[in-house]
Amino acid sequence: MSVRTNRPYRRLLTSTAAVFAAGALVVGCTSNEPEEEEPAAGATDEDQAPAGGNDEPGETVTIGFSGPLADHGWLAAVNDSAIAEAEKYEDVELRTAEATNDANLQISQIETFINEGVDAIVLLPTDGAQLTEVATRAMEAGIPVVNVDREFSTPFAARTTILGDNYGMGVSAGTYACQLIEENGIEDPVIAEIAGIDSLPLTQERSQGFADALDGCGQTVDNRVAAEFTVESGEEQASNLLQAAPQIDIIWNHDDDQGVGVKQAFDNAGRDEFFFIGGAGSANAMRWIQEGEMEATILYPPTQAADGIRLARLLAQNKGMSDLVQVEVPRRIVLNAPVVNADNVEQYLPLAFES
Repeated sequence: MSVRTNRPYRRLLTSTAAVFAAGALVVGCTSNEPEEEEPAAGATDEDQAPAGGNDEPGETVTIGFSGPLADHGWLAAVNDSAIAEAEKYEDVELRTAEATNDANLQISQIETFINEGVDAIVLLPTDGAQLTEVATRAMEAGIPVVNVDREFSTPFAARTTILGDNYGMGVSAGTYACQLIEENGIEDPVIAEIAGIDSLPLTQERSQGFADALDGCGQTVDNRVAAEFTVESGEEQASNLLQAAPQIDIIWNHDDDQGVGVKQAFDNAGRDEFFFIGGAGSANAMRWIQEGEMEATILYPPTQAADGIRLARLLAQNKGMSDLVQVEVPRRIVLNAPVVNADNVEQYLPLAFES
């Protein structure tokens, strides 16, 4: 089976989050220690280059990391990337709590970090609302908390929050779908969507972004099902979708982990008339793109916790960021959601996660 991937004009679509979410930041964390000497008389800010040295070993700091159970590939990649990033720094001692989907257990893990007096905490909460109170206690104890992926209920619970762009994923997918419709001259396109868990805000945000972007080219979603971020649910719901829609032009599947099952359903049904767009950026998806079995995937970076480790180190060492005029670590960082297709898949494949 070869899912349709013909494109008269191949253009790399940079994330339309820049259009729809201008607040997104992509931040580097190296060589950004502010200059300590007083500026020379008459010197301007532009005359003063930062001193650098953030990658050089500094005061040893202890960072506590807690994340949810890695029950699918993206979460496993999140946890692994955090550990791997900490190992790059000889001045970081990482204390990793046992991965869990039990909010009460994770609360006790953070309490242990507080009692041990760690210098910073990187936390991907099982549930942002339930972990808000204990994270706030950590902050009140003078321990900076870096909140990853799932937001707390109050900004007082974290010094810095690092997020993937769920709304931006939908915008990127929808804008790319509009591009495919225009480039291929598709009249009255049938557009389908395979979402994740509908009760989750992240799924709602992805769907809203997709709908908003499609509205920009006068299109709507014709057929929609929701899966559960698992291979089994992906196959089941994709099969239901295919049975309900005898002809489809474009399908966006929110999650590449469940996409393994989605792709199996396509193969089982012998359906290949549509452009298949995925989400998250798994290695499976990128290999399918290389093989012509998939059109594109929308990146949801699994490096968020690794970025969290870097920023926690800077915060614990009282360092800032020279990549910004304001040298302090930002309070909120939203990562980009670019389209990965045949034009740029080689660039992103080394960073992909296995489902």
